Amino acid sequence: MKQLLQRQLVKKFSTKLSLLKVVSVLGLLLTSLTAQAADKLTIGITLQPYYSYVKAVVGDKAEVLPLVDAGFNPHNYQPQPNDLRRLKQMDIIVVNGIGHDDFALKVIKAANRDDLIVIEANKDVPLLPAMGQSVGDGAVNPHTFVGLSTTIQKVYTIANELAKIDPDNARFYRKNARSYAAKFRKLKHSAMMTLGDLDTSGMVVATTHNAYGYLLQEFGVDVAAVIEPAHGVEPSASQLQETIEKIRNSGIDVLFYELNMPNRYVDTIEKATGVQLYRFSHMTHGPYEADKVEVEMKENLDTLVRSMKFAAENTVKSVAVNKDGK
Repeated sequence: MKQLLQRQLVKKFSTKLSLLKVVSVLGLLLTSLTAQAADKLTIGITLQPYYSYVKAVVGDKAEVLPLVDAGFNPHNYQPQPNDLRRLKQMDIIVVNGIGHDDFALKVIKAANRDDLIVIEANKDVPLLPAMGQSVGDGAVNPHTFVGLSTTIQKVYTIANELAKIDPDNARFYRKNARSYAAKFRKLKHSAMMTLGDLDTSGMVVATTHNAYGYLLQEFGVDVAAVIEPAHGVEPSASQLQETIEKIRNSGIDVLFYELNMPNRYVDTIEKATGVQLYRFSHMTHGPYEADKVEVEMKENLDTLVRSMKFAAENTVKSVAVNKDGK
């Protein structure tokens, strides 16, 4: 009887020890995880494309926090008190910095934070001049996120700047940047191979917004006209008529307009000129998603390839008509 009691006491005591060990180990794990979370940088972004860039570079090594909830229009957004509250959580913020997120620059200035690190993603990007009736002298095209080469350059800039700030993860950031850049190089190569030896030298295009120049220039396509006086602002009746006349006189055969905007006047232009319509994504609408740029860039490239094939076929038809006319 005495031996049985002893065995029970030993078993009970051992169980308590095991539980204490489990609790102790769990406590250490939680402490470690909490410390790791506290050590992570919080990196802010101002526009949807930059969410994709930063997520691709940092992976799980940092938290990525949008300054503004999805669903806003960066062209007319006015800073809100909640923007300042979010900014306080950030160690770093990545900005476009050349005209597309001026609202964010106002918030950063108002925060008066000397400790906040601002990464200007476009600082190494060769910029195009802005086009359109409302742009001032010296204005640049801020839509670098729509281009392939400009996207790659910005991702490298972000990775290099983060490597300086967080040298322990420098190799990780740069490796991720190279992998991400390779995706866009493959997209461009695939599009170029699809086009082959297609003659698009006669392709003349117009756009409803000064947003697509960086993408179009990579494929040798020049923009002859920008229709909107400003983003999301419909042209007046006289401006619309002037545009219709310009399209007719310039031989413009393709009009690119924005996927997420209600461009009601586009139908009027199509009927009056017979110009072919194609829609591009502006990449600053919808939710913040890690694969947003990759997915929408692919869709834009598919659209561009279709438009270039149409323009080439149109040129062949025009040549044939002229020959028959002679």
